[in-house]
Amino acid sequence: MTSPETSPFDLTDRRIVISGAAGGIGSATARLCARQGARLVLIDRVPAGEIRDRVGAAVADSAAIHSLDTGCRRAVTAMAEAVGPVYGLVDTAAIAPFDDWMAEDWDEALDQVIRANIKGPINLARAFLPGMTARGEGRIVLCGSVAGWMGGIRSGPHYAFSKGGLHAFVRWLSRQGAPHNVLVNGIAPGPVETGMTAGKGYDPQLYPLRRMAKPEEIAATAAFLCGAGAGYASGAIFDINGGTHFH
Repeated sequence: MTSPETSPFDLTDRRIVISGAAGGIGSATARLCARQGARLVLIDRVPAGEIRDRVGAAVADSAAIHSLDTGCRRAVTAMAEAVGPVYGLVDTAAIAPFDDWMAEDWDEALDQVIRANIKGPINLARAFLPGMTARGEGRIVLCGSVAGWMGGIRSGPHYAFSKGGLHAFVRWLSRQGAPHNVLVNGIAPGPVETGMTAGKGYDPQLYPLRRMAKPEEIAATAAFLCGAGAGYASGAIFDINGGTHFH
């Protein structure tokens, strides 16, 4: 609960896991949470050196770094046991293949999307939620998408329904956590300037703000949701889409 003396953004000594830490949104979230005083555990499927390069040495030098596939429950469980108690989990990991859903080999891409975008968040939640509920405190932030509301701007069906499913999972998981003071929320970004969208034909002039979001603008919401200022937010999907969609 926020008091007049509590900064709504302070994360001093809060231990926070960030998945997808080598990505545009994940690395921006890591840098911002570190500036707010958080102690970080950084996860991505790429090698640890690449995670370090993306977040920067200033952040990586004081963080624990793990290279693993969050779609593998066994690997996530082992990592969580090694990491120990955490206060927060921010999952930004996702893939969005740009392909032909009618192609003969599309099922392979479908399986990969489900593994990364659905199994990953579920595995992370199963690994860290029990410890949070046992301690009576925690924050979980999952990254959805405007595609989960309206099918997306250029995304394929596998990405769109994976993010719609994630929005539903946020609401379901919030019911499990809220009685134990574990707050679960989601973020639904619009188009963001990251490696996922680079060269994929996005036209910023078509959007109300005439630009795409910066990763730091999504990271700011993630960091806020881990702080005291978001102490009464639970089960919400925060739309950070620059006015591209209303619902």
